[in-house]
Amino acid sequence: MSQDGAQDRYAGRSLAGGRYQLRDLLGQGGMASVHLAYDSVLDRQVAIKTLHTELGREQAFRERFRREAQAVAKLTHTNIVSVFDTGEDDVDGMTTPYIVMEYVEGRPLGSVLEEDIRRFGAMPADQALKVTADVLAALEISHEMGLVHRDIKPGNVMVTKRNVVKVMDFGIARAMQSGVTSMTQTGMVVGTPQYLSPEQALGRGVDARSDLYSVGIMLFQLVTGRLPFDADSPLAIAYAHVQEEPVAPSAINRALPPAVDALVARALKKNPNERFPTAVAMRDECLRVAASFQPAPPSIVAGSPAQSGAGVGSAVFPPVDQSTPAPVSGVQTPYQPAPAPNPYGTPTPAPQPSYGYPQQGGYPTPSPYAAQQTPSTPPPYTIAPQAPARASGSGGRSNKAVVAGSAVVAVLAVGGLVAALTLNGGEKDDQGRGGASTPTATATDSKKPGYRGPDTSRTIDSTECSEPEESYNDPDKVKIPDFQFKNITSVQECLQSAGWQKEIKYQDENTYGDGTVMSQFPAAGTDIDPTEKIVIQLNVSTGNPPS
Repeated sequence: MSQDGAQDRYAGRSLAGGRYQLRDLLGQGGMASVHLAYDSVLDRQVAIKTLHTELGREQAFRERFRREAQAVAKLTHTNIVSVFDTGEDDVDGMTTPYIVMEYVEGRPLGSVLEEDIRRFGAMPADQALKVTADVLAALEISHEMGLVHRDIKPGNVMVTKRNVVKVMDFGIARAMQSGVTSMTQTGMVVGTPQYLSPEQALGRGVDARSDLYSVGIMLFQLVTGRLPFDADSPLAIAYAHVQEEPVAPSAINRALPPAVDALVARALKKNPNERFPTAVAMRDECLRVAASFQPAPPSIVAGSPAQSGAGVGSAVFPPVDQSTPAPVSGVQTPYQPAPAPNPYGTPTPAPQPSYGYPQQGGYPTPSPYAAQQTPSTPPPYTIAPQAPARASGSGGRSNKAVVAGSAVVAVLAVGGLVAALTLNGGEKDDQGRGGASTPTATATDSKKPGYRGPDTSRTIDSTECSEPEESYNDPDKVKIPDFQFKNITSVQECLQSAGWQKEIKYQDENTYGDGTVMSQFPAAGTDIDPTEKIVIQLNVSTGNPPS
């Protein structure tokens, strides 16, 4: 539908019994349109996103969309576009879900970046790090509530007239994915291929660290004026995320210090376990790096293409059958989505295609402690030897290179099975289930100088597992309890009371004492389905000082 057509269709209409009067069309995309509207009850301007009618036909989608909007409405932060209301109304005889948001007078980050590219070749590094830190501040709040954004990109970040950064569309990607599952086929992932994490591209489950990868892609783009991975088709871009290493940003922008290279490299690790563990940790590093060098204008290497990616939009496509991998050049996208929704006034360029990646069944959730495992344990995301980084070029390989790699990605299902057997093939635990063997409170018989004994006063009550807190987002799910800094003996008793399985990895650490849980996966507060098999991975202190 054209922009003019959308404007004619909604102009002068009202929603919610006349409360919201739709005015100017601010933007539209393949799935939604955004209008400036007047709230007659509170006498204020708002932005209203209306989902296209084909989504409104699905009752399951409308219910998920409502629950997601309710969860997002609880997010209150300077760097988050507020959600005021949600509902559904009849438009031309069709049920149309809508969401009422804060109206932000400003520009999308992609538009700001385009201007910086014209002036400097890229965004100055100090400014880029500040913007990134503000995005991470927004994600910190959402991740604390168990909400993963799933579609971080410049098009979903606004910069106000006072240079306040605001992130929008929390929960929309998850709601969209629910709608896709019912409308087409199972195993779909909604997102923008240039910013998808490797685990999203492979159809695996995602957590907060997936958002941090997308932030890393965005930071790379801000400081270089181009994307680290780009290719002629969405599938080729997905392969690049999974297989290729990005070039160092300083190979494109010579004004960047090594600290920026190191920050981006960590954020873009293929294995999520090797990335920053939280948005807080990544934000702190951004601010530390920003304070560690003297700001300088970008110095872009001649021949490096500038690609702002401001118009890249989200859309949904049918899954690709991977049983017989086809050359990437033969993949045809069914349609080109309209420009991505831009709720705040700046025209959005025509997008590059987005893609729904096939869900791969049976892949285990990667252990967050792979970097600490012995060499005999295969890393969850080791796929093929990494090709050396290039100092120039487009960032994505040519299609020939991707075709050569398609056979590698085709065996991921086998690799996932091997990883699952590796993770769950240990000795039987005290309930007779497959998993890591049940440890005593002491991980090792050898106590090194500096050894700290167990602190048995830090315990968790078993009812936190047997009667866990209900999810904010889904009444059929519960939240993972917080095991961090608790003694492993009480944690095991808690897990046993709920019938949950465990995998334990040990870490030399003598600050908190032998048997103290240092970290966990899934993270505390993560939504889980209690009817499914649940495996909690724990990183436990040995009490010994680090080697």
